[in-house]
Amino acid sequence: MTGIRVLVADDHPLFREGVRTMLEATSDIQLVAEAKDGSEALRLVGENEVDVALLDVNMPGMSGIEVAGRLAVERPDVAVLILTMFADDASVFAALRAGARGYVLKDSEREDLLRAIRSVARGEAIFSPSVAVRVLDFFARRHPSVTPEDFPMLTARERDVLHLIAQGRSNPAIAAQLGLSRKTTSNYVSAILTKLQVRDRVEAAERARGSSPH
Repeated sequence: MTGIRVLVADDHPLFREGVRTMLEATSDIQLVAEAKDGSEALRLVGENEVDVALLDVNMPGMSGIEVAGRLAVERPDVAVLILTMFADDASVFAALRAGARGYVLKDSEREDLLRAIRSVARGEAIFSPSVAVRVLDFFARRHPSVTPEDFPMLTARERDVLHLIAQGRSNPAIAAQLGLSRKTTSNYVSAILTKLQVRDRVEAAERARGSSPH
């Protein structure tokens, strides 16, 4: 029986080997591809059935955050979990804006990482404790509001979806919260991008946040 299919992208061979060894010991998660950089990760996602992309932030050429942004647009069915040593606010929030569903530090315990993979595969969001504190504090202080006055071209449901995009939610998370199918959610996102004349969900989120009072 096929379990959760994982791709890992990291430019350190020893780290990839460690992840491979860890996943080989599980019965419900399998490593289907390994990439040494962001460009290879995108190519391998296209060549394999992948449920979760486990990405480092800093990689040669294309960063994990850039890969997350590309996957959010091109493969929203793939859940992105950032696994890195960097816990700074800039990296964390850049990853969330790009569509990452989780952000876990490399010094996490084995069981914590496995739980994170299973969680994002179910459409949940998960963060290392130190990261979660800052994320919760950020969203407690800032709740983007998407109003008819700011976006008259959008339907009420499209404004609901845009509001959640601005909060960094992935398509599966939006679908779960609004009770929509993933396909319907994807259609709403496409319509929003077209109506707002933006390239991707990152720009759409920036438009939504820019319309809100600070």
